[in-house]
Amino acid sequence: MKHIITALIFTGLLISCNSSDKTNTTIQNSETTETTTKPTPTETNNNFTAIDSDEALIATALMAAPEASRANCKVIGYNMAGEFVTLKEGDNEFIVLADDPKKNGFSAACYHKDLEPFMARGRALKAEGKKHQDIFDIREEEMKAGKFTIPTGATLHIYSGPKAEYDPETAKVDDAKLRYVVYLPWATAASTGLPEAPVASNHPWIMNPGTHRAHIMISPLADDNK
Repeated sequence: MKHIITALIFTGLLISCNSSDKTNTTIQNSETTETTTKPTPTETNNNFTAIDSDEALIATALMAAPEASRANCKVIGYNMAGEFVTLKEGDNEFIVLADDPKKNGFSAACYHKDLEPFMARGRALKAEGKKHQDIFDIREEEMKAGKFTIPTGATLHIYSGPKAEYDPETAKVDDAKLRYVVYLPWATAASTGLPEAPVASNHPWIMNPGTHRAHIMISPLADDNK
């Protein structure tokens, strides 16, 4: 009888231990499953809306300008009615060209006011129906003839992206990025020490070397903090 009682006690202990181990294992598996299957939170911005007013055109265009100068920039470009106008008066050294609402995507540009004769001439030739290479050749000859100049070191800021949507609170355009052009008329790779093609992302290089439109291209790395 003593042996039977001992056996029953031992069996009860084994059942209790097995039950406890199973409970602990189930909790651990549940925590592991929750950790691995729970979706990672992603920060999304649902505030983006269409750029569909002159005010929105101005606000988004100014994002191409240095932040400290935006308040006093002059903004020109096509309004929502399709007219090329001065959208905003300004009195500092910058002119901002707003996005053309009739075109896909978004592109605004900010440049030093001394570049306006060069830019205006390009717009006029384009309005005449001239193609890209024709505009390039005509302005090259006109600059050689002294009809206008491109100041060395004058900078063009370009803010562009594939979507014409923006956040009204910040004026930030969805997926838009900045890149920069620094004009160095007639400069070459030899005179600047810069390559004629980008070596890697974010590296400056010289484009159109040896021409009136020679310039340093700088494309900053994408900002992933949205």
